[in-house]
Amino acid sequence: MSAARQQAPTQAPTPAPVGPDDVTDLVGFLRSVDLTTAGLDAPTVRLWVDRDARGRITGSTGYELSPDGAHALVRSVAVAPSARRAGYGTALARHALAAAAAEGARRAWLFSRRSGGFWRTLGFVPADRDAMAAALDATHQVRLFTATGQLAHEVAWSRPLP
Repeated sequence: MSAARQQAPTQAPTPAPVGPDDVTDLVGFLRSVDLTTAGLDAPTVRLWVDRDARGRITGSTGYELSPDGAHALVRSVAVAPSARRAGYGTALARHALAAAAAEGARRAWLFSRRSGGFWRTLGFVPADRDAMAAALDATHQVRLFTATGQLAHEVAWSRPLP
């Protein structure tokens, strides 16, 4: 990885859709940044990764759609520590939001206990966790969090999509 890429990306990310050959690397990357890895193979999940010149994942982004397609649960937005603080995470999050909107989603939701300030910069506001769970009850992540009791400890965020 170049020194410039280690400090911060100097160009916009070029996320590529996650294919079968990417899943193992993505799981390892998401675990390294303490994000949920369950359900990445669900048919309603769309994921992208960005890699450095050596092929290592430096960022990821994605979402999971509700069955009616009106709601998107943003997930797996992460940036390697060496690539933070240059708008890279914002660009990755915007990629997922634009893709969800293009697919017909009208509202984006997410869980975040640690990164509320970041999500506020993208127009997210605190949301009712139960309303989120109702809108996205068929998504893998909401089902998992409900079944394990983790839902009660999560902080929900939401924003409309254009």
